[in-house]
Amino acid sequence: MVRLAGYRLVSQLGDGGTGTAHLARSPAGQVVVVKAVRESLAAEPLFRARYRWETEAARAVRGPFTAVVLDADPEAAVPWLAAEFCVGPSLSEAVAALGLPDPGALGAIGASLAAALTAIHATGLVHGDLKPANVVVTATGPKVIDFGVAKAAVPGHGTSGEPAGSPGFMAPEQITHAVPAGAPADVFALGALLGLCATGRNPHGAGNAPHVIHRTLHEEPDLVGVPGQEWQAFLGGCLAKSPYARPTVPEVLAWCVARATPYPWWEQEEVAALIHVHEESLAERLVAEEQEQEQD
Repeated sequence: MVRLAGYRLVSQLGDGGTGTAHLARSPAGQVVVVKAVRESLAAEPLFRARYRWETEAARAVRGPFTAVVLDADPEAAVPWLAAEFCVGPSLSEAVAALGLPDPGALGAIGASLAAALTAIHATGLVHGDLKPANVVVTATGPKVIDFGVAKAAVPGHGTSGEPAGSPGFMAPEQITHAVPAGAPADVFALGALLGLCATGRNPHGAGNAPHVIHRTLHEEPDLVGVPGQEWQAFLGGCLAKSPYARPTVPEVLAWCVARATPYPWWEQEEVAALIHVHEESLAERLVAEEQEQEQD
């Protein structure tokens, strides 16, 4: 039975550039995700200093639409972070089950994402990789997850030259490094997410990364099918090439709240049923893997 700082590791969830993520149990039995940093990165003083700052900031993020960072030790030989495990489908899966949202539901989705970014930015962080896989729709609403790639929004804590973001959701400045990527980059990603929700297509198209990146830099976003000229103009502003031409997160939040339906869209039957499937799948996975560990 493998443990890390008292957390019992159940199974590996993923393996990325900065380390590995594990489904785990806390000492009190809570299901969490534990992210451990690669030892080679932990040995780099600049990386560890940035990780220490980001961890402290991430622990301060509080909001109904963000995953809670529960515990961390940036000083350990293998630095680690434990966060709540959010159970449910990705945003794109939930929208596929619901069908293309009407303007009111689109406003509610945008409001929840903008509220999450508000909570993240309040600590000095930017997310830097907002995309469908990093928005999990749970029984209590959508949760923005994965602050592991967050970049500090204050001088002296950022990094340069590192790959950050995902094609189709990366802002032009994340690609060119013409200016530091800050809060406006998250607005760009939010605009791309809402465009995807509204039409079923990424505004910068599909295909291989170089083609998507080229369209992001040199072509106007595809917003055909976005409901109404008002929404098309708003998303076009969020997806402006220049970060200075985009609305601020508070402006996005106010705009979406004014148009959002008052009912929780994630409680609609189609989405609620999909969330339940994910919850049952997690329960079965935990039982099977813990039984397997007991036999070892």
